[in-house]
Amino acid sequence: MKVIIVSGRSGSGKSTALHVLEDLGFYCIDNLPIGLLFPLTREATENASPGRLNKMAVSIDARNLSGEIANFERIYEQLSQPGLSVEIIFLDASDQSLLQRFHATRRKHPLSNDKVSLREAIRDEKVLLEPLARLADLHVDTTELSIYELRDMIKQRVAGRRDQELALLFQSFGYKHGVPVDSDYVFDVRCLPNPYWDTSLRQYTGLDKPVADFLEKDPLTRQMIDELIRLLETWLPAFSHSNRSYMTISIGCTGGQHRSVYLCEQLGDHFSRHYSNVQTRHTELPHARPAESS
Repeated sequence: MKVIIVSGRSGSGKSTALHVLEDLGFYCIDNLPIGLLFPLTREATENASPGRLNKMAVSIDARNLSGEIANFERIYEQLSQPGLSVEIIFLDASDQSLLQRFHATRRKHPLSNDKVSLREAIRDEKVLLEPLARLADLHVDTTELSIYELRDMIKQRVAGRRDQELALLFQSFGYKHGVPVDSDYVFDVRCLPNPYWDTSLRQYTGLDKPVADFLEKDPLTRQMIDELIRLLETWLPAFSHSNRSYMTISIGCTGGQHRSVYLCEQLGDHFSRHYSNVQTRHTELPHARPAESS
């Protein structure tokens, strides 16, 4: 039986993620009290029968008692049962983004009251949920994701992955916008020649042939790609053998438009020949949706 625990700060997209999993055939429970997690999974595994309940997703958030959240690690250890696979997905967003979302929806934060402001509640919730964030298999930063992009990401990274298989995401970014907080590996490719300084190439991105041709002329580009492939081919199996389910590899250049985009595409294309769940995402290209490499 497979159990996915969805957690994260309020406003980060937990409900959206849970709805996607429900559409994918998971039996979903919102705001499950942590104390019920172990008896629920034990009951489900002991009474499992072919064709019945074999996929469950539960949402655990700040509405739980703070004492139970603090003891989550102990409860999580109890879930090591034969026939049970458990993954934790933790969603989050920047404080400013969460503030804007609550102001837009006019919803009340579960930790705010007449003595605790919304900003303070958002800050306190991060500390409260740290035990779940620390144990998460997959961290998703939804700051720049639309609802549709988040849905696609959950479908492809979670549902598109076979059990015990490593799901890979190669994402490009621009250092001037900050390093993605959900990165497992971060590689800086600003040492490569920059197409931006060729005015005829500024209108293009790393997805376009003129930029690819420009970068491929310099042997450093091929050397960088080959050495990153060798590094990842060496260590990704080690992560997989240690029961790691997800890896996010971030490639950064100055603006996130050219070099990092091109290298992400090259790496995604290479590793899609060896792994069945490989995605590429370009955080600084507004029209480039998260897509499965092929």
